[in-house]
Amino acid sequence: MSEVVETSPVAGQVQDSAEAGEEKRTDALSFVVKAVIMIPQLIVPMLFVSYGMADDGISWKLALLPLIVVIFLASVIAVSFLQWRRFTYRVGTTDIKVESGLLSRAARSVPFERIQDVSLEQKFVPRLLGLVEVKFETGAGGKDELKLAYLSEEQGEALRELVRERRDGEKTASVFGDSEASESVPAEQAETLFAMPPKRLVTFGMFEFSLAVIAVIGGLAQQFDFLLPFDIWDWQMWVGIFSGPTEQVAALGIMAQVFGAGLAILSLLALGVVTGVTRTVLRDWGFRLERTSKGFRRRRGLLTRTDVVMPVHRVQAIKVGTGLVRRRFGWNGLSFVSLAQDSGSSSHVVAPFAQQQELDPIIAAAGFESPPGDLDWHRSSTADRNVSMLIDGGVLAFVALVVFALAVLDPFDVMAGREGFAMIPLALGAFFCARQYYLWRHARNAIDADQLYRRVGWLAPSLAIANRVKLQSAEISQGPIARWCGYATLRLGLAGGTFAIEGIPVDRARSLRREVLESIARTDFSALNR
Repeated sequence: MSEVVETSPVAGQVQDSAEAGEEKRTDALSFVVKAVIMIPQLIVPMLFVSYGMADDGISWKLALLPLIVVIFLASVIAVSFLQWRRFTYRVGTTDIKVESGLLSRAARSVPFERIQDVSLEQKFVPRLLGLVEVKFETGAGGKDELKLAYLSEEQGEALRELVRERRDGEKTASVFGDSEASESVPAEQAETLFAMPPKRLVTFGMFEFSLAVIAVIGGLAQQFDFLLPFDIWDWQMWVGIFSGPTEQVAALGIMAQVFGAGLAILSLLALGVVTGVTRTVLRDWGFRLERTSKGFRRRRGLLTRTDVVMPVHRVQAIKVGTGLVRRRFGWNGLSFVSLAQDSGSSSHVVAPFAQQQELDPIIAAAGFESPPGDLDWHRSSTADRNVSMLIDGGVLAFVALVVFALAVLDPFDVMAGREGFAMIPLALGAFFCARQYYLWRHARNAIDADQLYRRVGWLAPSLAIANRVKLQSAEISQGPIARWCGYATLRLGLAGGTFAIEGIPVDRARSLRREVLESIARTDFSALNR
């Protein structure tokens, strides 16, 4: 057997540190959970096998189907058990090491100083068994993140606390796995900053209108159309089915037609609202944001329960956003831009549906301030606005000209007499020009002694606030048109996210960059995380 060792080039401590901890396995029920999760993946192959057997017309083959199912299930359970037996982890004094693999072994060591945070996640099946998946966020995202699936809830909480203590250099009584460390961790004194009761969740879901269920039904129909007794994609069949009711409605008069169309629209709206409420309740059930000694703790989820802690000093920036309709009622959402990942995103949602007065205490607890009333806001360059309007409107105006020319000069009589079609791209061009104008009117930027501000958005505006001392770089970029017209984009280095102010005058970009770099130069970054 070969061994592959994957380590991080941080100091020279990784090789020796693994000896400090005891080699452990995940919970014994882990292989059962993984087997249960893998079973749905066998449904599609089994359907294909069943369909192939029935299509051959040999009925005795179908008698083998239960035996095949049993063999598949036994194989899944056996593989899951062997993977569990060969998966071990060890918590040392400076790193955590994981070894896995059936035939070839792979060992991976991650130093504590690389771990940004440790989060706990419970999907539906593990939650029924009292198990959690422990995720070690390294700030790199993707497959680079380390996971332990699954530990008991007590072990997961104890491991999270131990890793945090060793990462922060605090003293620990014993190595994880000893009797003292495996006991339940005492509950922290926590201050609730924000919570969403069921009534708030349902209200939030009504603003999360979604027709995703239609896409899901379409995808299922495309995958399993061979099981249906008819061709679902035969449009002539559907025309024949609906032609009768359509003729009957037409015979009832214009009022019946209007009523039928209104009923169809209401049905579609109801479907979207129900889908939005369902998705919101599943994702944000029991949403609670607390302030603890370790930072901000967020818990949410009905079927999949997540427990994430965000240290205050790791919050790099904040984002406040709203939607087209919800802004009329004063509802906003607040996110933290952090070094750690949150379901693949660099922003942790900490208050998805709240009034501004509910957001202010959270913003203050994170060390930020809402924009003061006398802040000096600046718009983007008018040259950037004019170029954007010219590009959007000019392209569609050219399309309109081509359509008009085809209608006038068409030698094949395909577009002859259809000059009016040229009005469609012209109308779209006018709309996009108006859109660029209003985007420019609502795009603002500002700076004060501590923070940098950026407002964007027309129908659904958003506000981003970055702490000047937490910005890591400042870059001015210009394309050929921007250089010619005298505007630029200021790109600011922000660990865990992006912060860019686009289309501002070059002098303004240079002024902002100079102020940001001065803040960075006089900051002692070694003292920020203490």
